[in-house]
Amino acid sequence: MEKLNNEDKESRRLWHRLNERFVKAMATYHLIEDDDHILVGLSGGKDSLLLLELLACRSRISHPRFKVDALHVRMENIHYETDTSYLQQFCDDLGVTLHVRTTRFEVGSVETGKDARRQKQPCFLCSWNRRKQMFNLAQELGCNKIALGHHQDDLLHTTLMNLTFQGRFDTMPALLKMRKMPLSIIRPLCMIEEKDIKTYAALQGYQKQQKICPYETNSHRADIKEIYDAIERMNPEARYSMWNALNADNKLIEE
Repeated sequence: MEKLNNEDKESRRLWHRLNERFVKAMATYHLIEDDDHILVGLSGGKDSLLLLELLACRSRISHPRFKVDALHVRMENIHYETDTSYLQQFCDDLGVTLHVRTTRFEVGSVETGKDARRQKQPCFLCSWNRRKQMFNLAQELGCNKIALGHHQDDLLHTTLMNLTFQGRFDTMPALLKMRKMPLSIIRPLCMIEEKDIKTYAALQGYQKQQKICPYETNSHRADIKEIYDAIERMNPEARYSMWNALNADNKLIEE
């Protein structure tokens, strides 16, 4: 009983910290406004589950007033699985409508675009097709914002990837206003560390994906993560230095 009480206290303290950083990100980067209709990309991983929980809880507060829907995209030809019934129950408990779409792509196929080499990569094609489903549903539902579950570590890893492979100082912004459609991409977890999400997910008993993506560790991103971890071991303040640099160079809002 004492252990359960301690875990409950730890979960409440952690929720408070996660929510505090979520609200700070909302205010700092102007992510949510009155009358927003937000579509959340719900992959079923810990990050998207937390994102939906934070947004759903916040939507019950009168200011700002906004509505939340969730989308789970099934990819027919990529062999990883998420229990859709679990996602449905998760959404039902939060009072959020879940939409499920199924799509596919051919590995090695080339979609229209400039960089054919990049487009042959399965991760790029999978992401591109998922985003396409999200944009289509957002417009069908009349959503003006799409929320993605990228946390601070994701943004910092992307910064290192862009420096290393693209020769530019850039990242995934917390707020990105699309130029060709009336939509904005928001990343409300941008000020939350991955380790806190992992701890909260374990305490809350978030269900893990039944099978992970076969390409999950076969990418430059996995290599960059190892490099970033080594940098943090060398300098525990590196996270804050990089984040401050992104802020100073206005890389976290793209309008």
